[in-house]
Amino acid sequence: MNDATPYTIGEVARLTGLSVKTIRFYSDAGVVPFSDRSPAGYRLYDLDAVLRLELVRTLRELGMDLATIRRVLDRKVSLADVVAVHADAVDLRIRTLRLHRSVLRAVALSGSSPEEITLMHKLTRLTAAERRRLIDDFVTSTFDVQDRHRELATMVRMAAPDLPDDPSPEQIRAWAELAELIGEEDFRHRMRKLAEQETLPAGTGVADKVMELIRRPVAAAKEAGVDPLGPEARPIADSVVAAVAGAHPHMPDAELRGWLIQQLEAVNDPRVEQYWRLVWAVNGWQVLPGLLPDAAWLLQALRQDRTP
Repeated sequence: MNDATPYTIGEVARLTGLSVKTIRFYSDAGVVPFSDRSPAGYRLYDLDAVLRLELVRTLRELGMDLATIRRVLDRKVSLADVVAVHADAVDLRIRTLRLHRSVLRAVALSGSSPEEITLMHKLTRLTAAERRRLIDDFVTSTFDVQDRHRELATMVRMAAPDLPDDPSPEQIRAWAELAELIGEEDFRHRMRKLAEQETLPAGTGVADKVMELIRRPVAAAKEAGVDPLGPEARPIADSVVAAVAGAHPHMPDAELRGWLIQQLEAVNDPRVEQYWRLVWAVNGWQVLPGLLPDAAWLLQALRQDRTP
């Protein structure tokens, strides 16, 4: 059979691997019209129709809809343009499947409750822009971004969590927990108070010299097993206050001590550190040592009755 010989629908089916029913459907839809009919009235197809059917099958297997395929075949749109758009759609589908896979692995590893599974699935279905809007809403509703809280608001935005295309189960769980945390009004109030006192917890990338002055002597005291409520803790607390005084030379000792207690109280909330730990986890950053254990120890020492 040469190229000029018309093909019966059965022969086209054998050549293309498509069923007779499918070929007839494409013919009726006008996608691949038959070229002639046999004396008995059966449809006949030429070589061009066979080649068009091969292309249709390939594009359908790639997930392209029939209306778009028809536009390509009718040369109303270029195949290159259509394929480029379709490739983007496939990329999006791949990212979605990876997120779903991460959710399933997170569930398998931790045995999550039905409520947790629903939440994780819901959150991972959000686009990157939608997830970013969750953080923007948290910032705008929590901080005065135009005035007193600008520094912390800017820092929160710059460190906004961003799930990778193929997140680990730990990143999925961290994102779900973070989304719940930033939705709590009590937590937002704590972050607002933190901004008002112009205090930033250590490990966020903007911790100042004061926090480093606190960390070293307190860490040494804790390692030595010093009781923060015992007499040995008082000189350590005094030394911390004296060290901090170097950064605030114009503040009286009593006032400085009160200020330091106020600052430590602001960060001495496990949810504040948990927020940053979750952000680090989602972004895949190295988790730095937290301030909270040191803050708790020093608070107890500073609050002791200073009367001899």
